[in-house]
Amino acid sequence: MDDPIPKPDQLVTPSPPLPPSRDLENQTGPQNSAAAGVVSNILRRWKREDFLKKASLALRALAFLFSFLAFIIMASNNHGDWKDFNKYEEYRYVLGIAILSTLYTGLQVLRQLHEIHTAREILPRRNLGIIDFSGDQIAAYLLISAASSAVPLTNRMREGADNIFTDSSAAAISIEFFAFFSLGLSAIVSGYKLSKQTYI
Repeated sequence: MDDPIPKPDQLVTPSPPLPPSRDLENQTGPQNSAAAGVVSNILRRWKREDFLKKASLALRALAFLFSFLAFIIMASNNHGDWKDFNKYEEYRYVLGIAILSTLYTGLQVLRQLHEIHTAREILPRRNLGIIDFSGDQIAAYLLISAASSAVPLTNRMREGADNIFTDSSAAAISIEFFAFFSLGLSAIVSGYKLSKQTYI
């Protein structure tokens, strides 16, 4: 006996094959790789900017310390008769520049600490970059100028008499050189930050 013909409702149609599942979390298409590259570039830039901020702060803090020490040593270098810094123009110049450098670096350190603490900049970034670069360079040039002008006088004095006055003068001049080196490095950092600055 022949098999009965199946009714239409008894027919089983094969279901179409399912599309291959995609791992949405681990996609590696060109769009995702480009996004990952952008994110890594942004993170790298943030780390570089953070490092430069800390380096600039440390260098200016050192310059402040050296300038303040040079100011204190030269201002107290008064031992009567010819051993008085105020009688020599070169030493007055050293003292004046040490005071200016102390004020400049002190204000810069306070500004940077305020910005780190509040996460807000006092002035627009473009203006700050120009002020930092120009200020560091001018202060560094003044420091090297003052220290260099007092070296010949101190050497002549030490040939005739080596005493507490000449030793204190030599110490103030040497410390001012250290302040110059610190601000010179800070000027390099400021110049690099200015060259890499974006205005968007």
